Amino acid sequence: MSEVLVLVDHLDGAVRKPTYELLTIAKRLGEPSAVFIGDGAKASDVVDKVKKYGAEKVYVVDDAQIKGYLVAPKAEALQQLAEKTSASAILIPSTIEGKEIAGRLAIKLGSGLITDAVDVQEGPVTTQSVFAGSYTVTAKVTKGTPIITVKPNSATPEESEGAGTVEEFTAEVSDAAKGAQIVASQPRKASGRPDLNEAAIVVSGGRGTGGDFAPIEEFADALGGAVGASRAAVDSGWIGHAFQVGQTGKTVSPQLYVAAGISGAIQHRAGMQTSKTIVAVNKDEEAPIFELVDFGVVGDLKTVLPAATEAVNQRKG
Repeated sequence: MSEVLVLVDHLDGAVRKPTYELLTIAKRLGEPSAVFIGDGAKASDVVDKVKKYGAEKVYVVDDAQIKGYLVAPKAEALQQLAEKTSASAILIPSTIEGKEIAGRLAIKLGSGLITDAVDVQEGPVTTQSVFAGSYTVTAKVTKGTPIITVKPNSATPEESEGAGTVEEFTAEVSDAAKGAQIVASQPRKASGRPDLNEAAIVVSGGRGTGGDFAPIEEFADALGGAVGASRAAVDSGWIGHAFQVGQTGKTVSPQLYVAAGISGAIQHRAGMQTSKTIVAVNKDEEAPIFELVDFGVVGDLKTVLPAATEAVNQRKG
């Protein structure tokens, strides 16, 4: 079977859930091979994790010489691996960095690129949500090696023990690829919640919160989910832009999306309507959000969410 390269999404060696989703998808297309670009000393832990989800090979690219540079060196490393392995497809997480790497890689390989897929089947044939979520389309790369970025929560990770054969790979990175380097960064404060982009459950609040996000946060914590917000809430200064879901914020596709106090303007819908199950809580029974949902509750979120939080916590107890 032909190799399918999967770029490992990790934070300092800690493998993130989208990697397991991509490996699951890769098994539909060929033989999954994980590509770990990071600290070589942490490679063994990464190998143990990814082979549980079907990685037959793990290419380890020690980033000692390229750490701190922006995405160009990673694109060159993937290019050289793709050419060496004659990979039949390359899967990359649909993060900001991932899509930048994918774009550069596509140019280097002279290949077609599909971004923000929500499903990938044999072919590979992708499914995407386009034009602010108004249409769902299928697409296929017709030139070169298919390069596909896939949104988090597009597949349920399936464990399937792979060989996990390790192969160290040294990339020849050009000086041009080292033109931009990060010289300082500010770490994010740990919230204890999953990252909004990859959370399986998201609870978002809007104008209806009146600036009080406590019910949103408490319900999200009860469900083990992430907190999101509408543009109206962000523009009002009630919560930071990093939490904004929508066309000018983040696009999410969780298993469950709860929109509380959000009217459902097209700008917000564009960022969440590929969610698998959508629940809305709103006092206005004519709110546009109710046109989109699987389940709707007409009521005050400040009454509904605390009651729901209590019920969830009781079941957990």
